[in-house]
Amino acid sequence: MTKIGILGISGRMGHLLAEEVATAGASLAGGTARRGEQWPTDPTALARVADVLIDFTSAEAAPTHLQAALQARKPLILGTSGLNAKQEAMVAEAARDIPIVHAANFAPGVNLVLALAERLAAALPPEAYDAEIVETHHRQKIDAPSGTAIALGRAVAAGRGTTLEAAGIESGRDGHTGPRKTGAIGFAALRAGQVVGDHTLLFASGAEHIALTHRSFDRRVYATGAVRAALWSVKQPPGLYGMKHVLGMG
Repeated sequence: MTKIGILGISGRMGHLLAEEVATAGASLAGGTARRGEQWPTDPTALARVADVLIDFTSAEAAPTHLQAALQARKPLILGTSGLNAKQEAMVAEAARDIPIVHAANFAPGVNLVLALAERLAAALPPEAYDAEIVETHHRQKIDAPSGTAIALGRAVAAGRGTTLEAAGIESGRDGHTGPRKTGAIGFAALRAGQVVGDHTLLFASGAEHIALTHRSFDRRVYATGAVRAALWSVKQPPGLYGMKHVLGMG
């Protein structure tokens, strides 16, 4: 039976992950939490007794958790968003020694939308079709655009044979911005209420609009996907994987 350790087990996602571990027939190796809570704080100790770790905590904590997994040579499922370029490079370097599944979103439906986004972008020339991404999340979310929105932007750019950075990003439009840059990828972020996660990718020409929308109604879908990734990862060699690999699309 696979023993799964949950970093940040006392949080909202941590509770859902613990429930999904039991549902999947795996074993809960334990968890970590902030000081003053009932769980231990040391990720290194957890990594020693777990077969795989799941981290949905914060970008600030990610390097420490990554190091714990690396020292114990255990797979890591990383669902933390908002990593900077240096942290992303650390993840890529660690994946040379351990399996890491790093995804902006662990919902199966979102990953199907990402695959469709790339295919649509390849078929719809940027000179004729503007690409805009609109995402809505709960008022407590601290980063924008969301990791999933950025992943959608990268999928569009890949379909167009470029990168998101090279294509150009248009976001936070306000005041007299001038005309839209051809080929740029637009982002708009809304924060309201307790929305779990809505993402819409719009391709718009002068003659038609094509929209892909994914709505999450329950955070449990992320926990289910992460536990599925954890069970998959323990059978894999070192490498940097995404949910498309877990779902057999990579």
